[in-house]
Amino acid sequence: MSEAVTRSTHSASTRPGLLASLDPLLREWLPRQRWFAGKGRPVTGFSLVSVTEVLPLNSRLGLLHLLVRAHQPLVPTQSAPAHPADCYQLLLGVRETLPPHLAPALIGHPTQGPLAGLTVYEALHDPRPADVLLEALRERAHIGELRFERDMTQEIRGDLVPRLVTAEQSNSSLVYGDTFILKLLRRIVPGINPDLELPLALAREGCARVPAPAGWVLADLADDPGDPYVLGVLQPFLQGASDGWDLALRELAKGEDFSGAARALGRATAEVHTALARALPEVTMGRAQMELLVEGMTERLTAAVQTVPSLLPYAPGLRSAFDALADLASEGQTWTAQRIHGDLHLGQCLRSPSGSWSLIDFEGEPSKPLAERRLPQPTARDVAGMLRSFDYAAHSLRAGATAPSAVPGWADACRAAYCSGYAEAGGRDPRTDPVLLRAYETDKAIYEVVYEARHRPDWLPVPMAAVRRLALPEPS
Repeated sequence: MSEAVTRSTHSASTRPGLLASLDPLLREWLPRQRWFAGKGRPVTGFSLVSVTEVLPLNSRLGLLHLLVRAHQPLVPTQSAPAHPADCYQLLLGVRETLPPHLAPALIGHPTQGPLAGLTVYEALHDPRPADVLLEALRERAHIGELRFERDMTQEIRGDLVPRLVTAEQSNSSLVYGDTFILKLLRRIVPGINPDLELPLALAREGCARVPAPAGWVLADLADDPGDPYVLGVLQPFLQGASDGWDLALRELAKGEDFSGAARALGRATAEVHTALARALPEVTMGRAQMELLVEGMTERLTAAVQTVPSLLPYAPGLRSAFDALADLASEGQTWTAQRIHGDLHLGQCLRSPSGSWSLIDFEGEPSKPLAERRLPQPTARDVAGMLRSFDYAAHSLRAGATAPSAVPGWADACRAAYCSGYAEAGGRDPRTDPVLLRAYETDKAIYEVVYEARHRPDWLPVPMAAVRRLALPEPS
């Protein structure tokens, strides 16, 4: 395997017609992938950002690494993006024929160009390409424009059996044995990705609440001499850990109290925030900064009302949450902002069999620009996200026929316990700044309403219940 990694450094860009060979297949396959961001709009073409033969095409098994831009028409309300199209990371296997066990991974059979007569498939389903990626990380290989780096203090064994995680959304992950998980980012943007930046910073601070990166994959593009593109992160796999969302729903279904777990999760969140504040600079947000924050929240409310007219009766009450924050800023109050998780909810938390919580997935909201995701923000934004997640869990199960009658009290107990746990570890209870917390929770609920209206209309009553509560004159 080592020989394969070190010798396979040719660039497939020397093969004329490669992208034309793949174009008709990708137009069909790419929009069907869960991580494709441009659903609902046709793909009109592709442009090549980078392509590398990780395993040469003249061998029994070829492996292509591609960064491609998928060109799509803008929707009427969409402004022109900074880049002409979204860039995606693809790992394509190439064989003469596909073994039966890889049939679900089939992308298609090119009819022209250098791949004519061959079979192209999603390589992450195949253990051999997955082995090559891990071996490249072990050896800190450079393959074309790809650079594989690692933390030399962590041992990476070469005999770990890979398997693809199927329950993924915006990215793809490979688990190696029960030791590591390699998260491969799908929608790629230039610059320092917080999903690598923040775990590395937390590792330097000795924060055990976030798995320390063992390796990472970068692309140094000749046509873009700025920061490298972050393509993937290898982290320890938390064997036996339970996803916080699944765990909460299981406890709800049994009618079990979850407040103890919520309190522990609050402590874990505060520990991560404290470590991030030590590792990276804090800033003070005064009147000018808060006015911009409130302006953004208000604009999102206005757009949401246009998209979901059922919000209209609640708009004045929701806007009052933002106005109250602006009033405090105009009176001279300031807030501390720092780097935060940015997309915190129960699904971003794992609890070990011993009951210890870990936070994962620091990428932030993938739909937001990278520069915005890296801005310092008040920690109340993360707290509000978790409070909404408890509320979501309770209302989600309540919609089922077997939900216990005490579900509403369950959410309130979890929310209170989480804030109490946060205060125990962080020194400040988030509820002591109710105006800021209400504003962030309101902003999050408005986002949820728009999302559910567009993608899951049956779930719309869940955030609408929060909207009715948050629109009251006083936070409930």
